[in-house]
Amino acid sequence: MSTISYRLDSKTITKKQLAKTIDHSLLQPQLTDDDVAKGCELALRYDVASVCVKPYHVAFAKSILAGSDVAVGTVIGFPHGSPTTATKVFEAGEAIENGAQELDMVINIGKLRSGDIDYVREEIRQVVAAGKGALIKVILENAYLDHEQKVAAYLAVEAAGAHFVKTSTGFAPTGATVEDLRLMRATVGPEIQVKAAHGIRTLDAILEVIDAGATRVGATATATILDDFDAKTASGERSGVGGDY
Repeated sequence: MSTISYRLDSKTITKKQLAKTIDHSLLQPQLTDDDVAKGCELALRYDVASVCVKPYHVAFAKSILAGSDVAVGTVIGFPHGSPTTATKVFEAGEAIENGAQELDMVINIGKLRSGDIDYVREEIRQVVAAGKGALIKVILENAYLDHEQKVAAYLAVEAAGAHFVKTSTGFAPTGATVEDLRLMRATVGPEIQVKAAHGIRTLDAILEVIDAGATRVGATATATILDDFDAKTASGERSGVGGDY
């Protein structure tokens, strides 16, 4: 379970806190085993919250990250949410057996857009159960939803017992927006966290989504973001913050 509080602020956040908001994403289809190994080593070096790898890389990533507090995450029903509920449940169970500690699942977007919120809620509930205590982040793919569908989905996530609402997969036309993040934070209760993903590649961008309510951020530009934090701290642009704790 995440230990990040819900009151992160861009003006006072430390580097350690910032690093622990990042899920370092290793989901591109072309990545080799060597690419994933290097990505896991980067995650260790920067001490991020987790790596998010494709399902077949879970055990591999676990072997590299063993003994650290960088969690292993993977995806369920990725990237379009179209597998059956039974398939998603199987994926979740297999991921846990292979060592995953966090699961980012994609809802059935078509069912949501069809108005079948009961299907969506029950599918999430079953994946939560199959996760056996793992942190469950539910990807809504906001780009395809209108306001009413977004709110219904966020409430379904909460009712089903998941831990995060998440903006997007990175495969839709658009990703995280400040407007959506604020809506997510305002809709769900304080026990549910918010994850921003897709298009967050700079320090300014990650700080903006943190101020909008995100406590986790999916990113591939992890090194760039955290190195920039160090550079701005050293130059005095972030005077008084930026220490390890």
